[in-house]
Amino acid sequence: MKLSRLALAIALLPASTAFASEDQEAALKLSETLISANRDVQQRSASSAASTVFTRADIERLQPSSVTELLQRVPGVQVTQNGSGSLASLYIRGTKSAQSLVLVDGMRIGSASSGDSNLQHLNIEQIERIEVLRGPRSAMYGADAIGGVVQIFTRRSSGEGFKPFVRVGYGSRGTWQRSAGISGGDEATRFSLAGSLDETNGFDRTGTSYEADQDHDAYRNKAFSLSLSHSFSDKLEAGISILDQRGRTEFDNPFGRFDMTTFESVEQDPYSDFTVSSVSSYLDAQLNDSWNSRLEVGHSENREESLDKLSTERGVFNTYRDSVNWLNTLSLSDSHSLMLGADWYEDQLNSNTAFAEQQRWNQAAFIQHRYDGEHFSTELGLRHDKNEQFGSENTWSGALTLPLDERNDLIASYSEGFRAPTFNDLYYPDYSNPNLQPEHSKSVELQWRSQLAASTHLEASVYRTDIEDAIASDQDFIPQNIAKARIHGFEAALQQELFGWQGQLGVAFVDPRDRDSGHTLNRRARRTLSLDLDRSFGDVAIGTSWQAVSSSYDDPDNQYQLAGYGLLALRSSWQVSPELKLEAKLDNLLDKDYSRSLYEHAGERYSYSQEGRSALLGFVWTPQL
Repeated sequence: MKLSRLALAIALLPASTAFASEDQEAALKLSETLISANRDVQQRSASSAASTVFTRADIERLQPSSVTELLQRVPGVQVTQNGSGSLASLYIRGTKSAQSLVLVDGMRIGSASSGDSNLQHLNIEQIERIEVLRGPRSAMYGADAIGGVVQIFTRRSSGEGFKPFVRVGYGSRGTWQRSAGISGGDEATRFSLAGSLDETNGFDRTGTSYEADQDHDAYRNKAFSLSLSHSFSDKLEAGISILDQRGRTEFDNPFGRFDMTTFESVEQDPYSDFTVSSVSSYLDAQLNDSWNSRLEVGHSENREESLDKLSTERGVFNTYRDSVNWLNTLSLSDSHSLMLGADWYEDQLNSNTAFAEQQRWNQAAFIQHRYDGEHFSTELGLRHDKNEQFGSENTWSGALTLPLDERNDLIASYSEGFRAPTFNDLYYPDYSNPNLQPEHSKSVELQWRSQLAASTHLEASVYRTDIEDAIASDQDFIPQNIAKARIHGFEAALQQELFGWQGQLGVAFVDPRDRDSGHTLNRRARRTLSLDLDRSFGDVAIGTSWQAVSSSYDDPDNQYQLAGYGLLALRSSWQVSPELKLEAKLDNLLDKDYSRSLYEHAGERYSYSQEGRSALLGFVWTPQL
């Protein structure tokens, strides 16, 4: 992993970031805590953000093969992906990928050229926890958090002593999953070290296309993670986290490559070599009884080199990002708290495409006040960003929580957001516009949270988001600030335990519209449902998942409709002994033929195929040392 001088210097320090670190390390294991909403540990019930949390225990119970598979269980979240290892498009509450922010251990990992985060390459075995915030969080995070925030935390120590693990899985289409790691520590020092190798022969994603597209598209991902933290005293802690994933993905190109000598489209046999990596360090100090200060310094890389087996054509798009965050939490009284912070990051784009500009920085300061009272609670945040290219942006958010009784809360909130244009939007040769301005959004939301019974928890939200100055291409494929979008939505999440069965239901209704044409925004289904049911019978656990997605449109003009579908999955595990567990799962049990997007070849449109029925068997060995 290449580190900038800044990141390397910090990484070589004894570590770096926050005393609440000890609280944060413990909070990473808990489902009822939340870290991302206010960039500090708090109870989920005390946060105004609509959120979903997956802990390591949830990941092991649900047995997802990827981060994208797990995220599709979140109400209001949709992911489209045209096969194993191909680009994943993330839609949170009807917004597009570039309008949502993805973090790894607090560090941005997106591509500065396209705005995509390459979520599909984040290996699930290197992940301790995922938090999903639905709705704008620009007042806390700045640009790109219009739709929401996804924060991923790398593997952490599970306690004192040494705890190794080995996991091996084999499944359909020549799929191998191999991972191993060890964690441990004592009262002062904790560490976790893990590595993995995933490989699959893949499947053919296109039907009618060039001959070179008729093969299976293989995928390979090597991943490594390390976390280390040390408490120097009760009031000072430091740590470092590293995540590195790199590999190769093959894909189809039914559009072909335009040959400048023949002026015709010719076939390709393309593949990409990728790297997604981050290093983050922190220093956390409890300066006095009411002031906690945390310094975070990090470096991330999002590198992709696209090549063609049939030509010498090569495309390089590498993003290098350095960042510094300073967070200060002040406890003013039992009811009042204040968060003060400053952020800085710089993007550097290295590409063999001739971009007019390849570097920019952003600096920001923010403040948020929280009041927790007996009869109501409030939250008010304000952030000022200064961007090297776009000047200043101010965003603010506010929330009011009214406890209706001991079991029911009502939360009303207002949030603003913005997105800065990407380097592709601004400087891609012949298809860009250097005069673009940031997109802006305003959202209002009403939430109801209820503990209906000891084993029943319900959360429901209605919201509206308006996006102005949205960036869209004109008839000459030049991006302009011409589009306006209006998104209405309802979503609900229900957790229920009944007769020993643990159930989780998520439903969402979203109406994302282009306000000028009235058309539904493309590739966004208006109705989704996710249901998980699990039960343990001693050492044996069984579970099932059902996902239903309504129809959507592939194009902005709503001329090409994609049919809805439903997917059924089964899973089970058997704890053979304290050290050995066997796992098995069947995905797309009914072998449903479905598609989330179309492609064009020779003037006609066809469906990208999604994976059919697949099986995976595995074992997990956790020897006792």
